[in-house]
Order: sequence, then C-alpha cells, then structure tokens
Amino acid sequence: MTDQASAEQAQQSPILEISGGANQIGVRAYNERLVMSLVRRHGGLSKAEIARRSGLSAQTVTVIMRALEKEGLLIRGEPMRGRVGQPSVPMLLNPDGAFSFGVKIGRRSASLVLMDFVGTIRQEVTCTYPYPMPDSLLDFIVDGIAGIEARLSVAERRRVAGVGIAAPFELWSWAEETGAPAEDMAAWRKADLHADVAARVPYPVFLENDATSACAAELVFGVGPQYPDFVYFFIGSFIGGGIVLNSALFSGRTGTAGSLGPLPVQNRQGKTVQLLKIASIFVLENLLRDHGYDSQPLWYSPRNWIDYGEPLEIWIQDCAAALAQAIVASASVIDFSAAVIDGGFPEWVRSRLVEATRAAVQSLDLQGVLMPDIVEGVVGHQARSIGGASLPLFSRYLLDQNVLFKERQ
Repeated sequence: MTDQASAEQAQQSPILEISGGANQIGVRAYNERLVMSLVRRHGGLSKAEIARRSGLSAQTVTVIMRALEKEGLLIRGEPMRGRVGQPSVPMLLNPDGAFSFGVKIGRRSASLVLMDFVGTIRQEVTCTYPYPMPDSLLDFIVDGIAGIEARLSVAERRRVAGVGIAAPFELWSWAEETGAPAEDMAAWRKADLHADVAARVPYPVFLENDATSACAAELVFGVGPQYPDFVYFFIGSFIGGGIVLNSALFSGRTGTAGSLGPLPVQNRQGKTVQLLKIASIFVLENLLRDHGYDSQPLWYSPRNWIDYGEPLEIWIQDCAAALAQAIVASASVIDFSAAVIDGGFPEWVRSRLVEATRAAVQSLDLQGVLMPDIVEGVVGHQARSIGGASLPLFSRYLLDQNVLFKERQ
C-alpha cells in the first residue's frame, strides 16, 4: 500500500470515542446515549461527525438524531458554511431538554440547585447551620424542591430527571472538628437520607460522596477535555478529592479512591498530620476566631469572602505547603497530567492558593517525579451541587464508563 493510499484510508476510518456503537435495534437506547454523550463532550457535532466518531452508520445516526430532536433533547445550531457542498448543521444539547435537582450537604451549609441539561444552574436555595442534622436537612431538601417546582411550568416539571445528593460519608465522625455534640451527630449512623428523600419526592434519587461529585463536575464541565488524567482536590469544610484516568472517574475497589483527606503531610512544625488537618476551611474558621474575626461569613456565601489579611494569608501558605506535598506524593504513584485545585471559596482565593502551591512545590525534592500541571478548577464553589445534579442526567441520558452514577434501588 502506498503512503498516499494509507493516508486516504486513515482519513476515512472512524474515530471511535467513548465506546463504539452498534446498529442492532436492541441497542437503540445505548446508541442514543452515545450520540448525546458525544454532543455533550464536543459542544455540538454534525451528523457526519457523529457517524465518524461513533462508528455508527450515517442512516442510524440520522434516525437517532431525528428522534432526539423530536423529544426535545437536541436542537439545531447555526449552519457551518465555508466548505464545499451543503453547509453542515451541528446538533446541540437542548438546555431545556432535561433538568435535575442537585443537593450539596456540607458541615456548615447546604444548597439545592435546579440544573439544566448543559450544566447551567437555573435556581438555587441555601441554608446554614452550626452542624448538619438528618431531619432538618430532609425538610430543607423536600421543601426546597417543592418551592422550585412551584416556579416551573408543567412541561418543565415533566423533564426533571431526578435528584442527586452530594454528601460527605460518615458525617458522625466529624463531631469534634465541627464542634457538634457527639450524641447529636450520632443520629447519622442510623439515618438513610437517600431512602427518606426518595419516600417524599416523585423523582429517582441518587447519592454520592461530595468530593467525588465535585470531581465529576470538573470532569464534565471543567478541565476534563484538556486533561485526560488528573488528581483533584476540593477544599470545603474538610478537603476531599477524586481521581480521573483516561477521561473517566476512577472510584476504586471500594469506591473511596481519591479520598485525599487522610494523606500524611508535614505541618509547619515538622509534625506529620493528615492533609485535612491543614487544608480545610474549618482550620481557617479557627484561625479567624483566634484573631478576633467573625468566621460566620465564611459559610453565608462562598462568593463573597472578604480579605481577612494575616490569618487568611497564613491559611493559604499552610494549605499550599500541604497541597504541594500531596501533589508530589500523588504524582509519584500515577503520572497525572494535572493536579486540579478548587474549593468553596471565591476565585481570587483559589488563584492565590494555586500560585502559592506552585511556589511551594519548588522547595520539595522532585528528583524522579514527573510533575503535573497545577491548575485551578473551573467549576468553582458549586462543584458539589453541580456534580450531584449530574447524577440523574448521566443515569438517564448519558454514558458513563465507570458505571459510577447508578440509581440506588
């Protein structure tokens, strides 16, 4: 075969992504998910491009796209001109095609969002508390959903795919750090928030770890397209994280892979402690209190922190030093292309923290370590809510290679 013939054959070969499709009638639903997943990943694709990337026949793609457009899940974009022949028309996800509720449960606050099919938050309600309790959170979720539903049309309510809850696991174990009475937090040992919410709302309900959900949001709506492999740090009341390999979440044998909080690091006194004892917002809360500041505004709105001066700078530098150690340790195990840092704070805090972490890495022994890019997360403080809201959408409409987003029976 000549070089020219080989090149022509390569151009005609399909570019298979996510997973190749099949043309049998029995896998129609799978192929529909494949098409929507490709459109989501690339922002908009023509029929010919979908066929080339999926391996499906042009006729199959045409049938699927017509059906999805009729169902209101896909819409037509502006024709792309400038090429020989008829202009191609990209198909896009319809923002109004599907909605989902996302719940973020934190140690100091909770939020409930309504998200559309492309990841835009349409409505949000929040609440703060000294510490989370099952009964009050159940009422917040149920009443919040009812309040948002009242502002939706009948057609919009019919397009709600479900409720996704992003919550820390083993909430009862954090009584000391949150200042909550141990006997109150012990209520979480018997609580089944998933079952309780499912019994009171007319939608499928999903539950996932909050940091894992945030990582999923970053994969889908953030840096995922740029970095196929990354380690993810989300700093909330306590730090958590996630791992992405080959553009898919890796949850591990027990589902706890990427639980980065317990990583051992050294503090400024040279003592070895867990990462969460340094790089967590509850540490900043205590610092502010020690310096005579009111720490409550930290939890009112992550967007509107003020610059607390010296205590904030101390916290940023301590966090950066600890994160630098955690990143080097992670990169020693897996050659990640990026380390992504995000959290429940404003963008200007995130930028300062990332810059400080990059500087802190330079003081460490990097011999034999292939360092990843250290970058800011894109999704921001709502990553956990958005990740929670993504759970029903993936379960119902999109493909997921790790089978992470399963509806619990």
